[in-house]
Amino acid sequence: MSRILLIETSAALCSVALCEEGKCVAYKESQTERSHASMTAVLIDELLKERNLRVQDCDGVAVSKGPGSYTGLRVGVSSAKGLCFGAGLPLLAVGTLDVLVEGAWTRGEIPAGCEGIFPVIDARRNEIYTATYSINGTANGSLPQNAEAAETKAQRTGEIRPLIIGEDTFDIDINGKKLLFIGDAAEKCQRLLSEQGVDISRCSFINCQPKACDMCQAAQAAFDAQRFEDVAYFEPFYLKEFVATVSKKKLF
Repeated sequence: MSRILLIETSAALCSVALCEEGKCVAYKESQTERSHASMTAVLIDELLKERNLRVQDCDGVAVSKGPGSYTGLRVGVSSAKGLCFGAGLPLLAVGTLDVLVEGAWTRGEIPAGCEGIFPVIDARRNEIYTATYSINGTANGSLPQNAEAAETKAQRTGEIRPLIIGEDTFDIDINGKKLLFIGDAAEKCQRLLSEQGVDISRCSFINCQPKACDMCQAAQAAFDAQRFEDVAYFEPFYLKEFVATVSKKKLF
């Protein structure tokens, strides 16, 4: 039996989970935003102790690799690397957009007849990180009407990229389409697209954050395929360089 420790710190809240054979058996998340540095190690320790386990009892450590918060990603990857170095475990990485889509699928949030999924991560101002996902297993790429019985999965069909709503265009035309927007930028997308006169009447918008418990399937698949990362040299997928800015306010 494979046991994988999961770490998700790419957004405002951090969370950890434990999966066994691709199923989540334990989960913890911080109740305080932006507490990654102080809470990630605490959550991991609490989760393992409650299961009477040590890090060495796991077969691997998986971390959400981004895109997302620069600081959050650094904390998560550093924590995962430290655990892997100390316990001699392989490192696995899961894309944050994949985590959001998997969560929507697991919770049954993908509407019947969905023509596309956009996991959207807030990148401040009018900018988001996103990619297009389609539903597998159907002739036209849309979810069957009997969604609960469908044995299909969503697959990314477009490049992961930063997108400025109003200036850049999505991979498919949104007007009148039945689409799902999910992530911490969903409400922002709904507001900005509505202000621009886009027909979003058939779209669904779910504002949420990626969670470690939704990394199970992707982490297990990576483990089974032995897609291990280099513990020494692995870096998060920032997508764009972090730029420090200086406030325009005069303090003196």
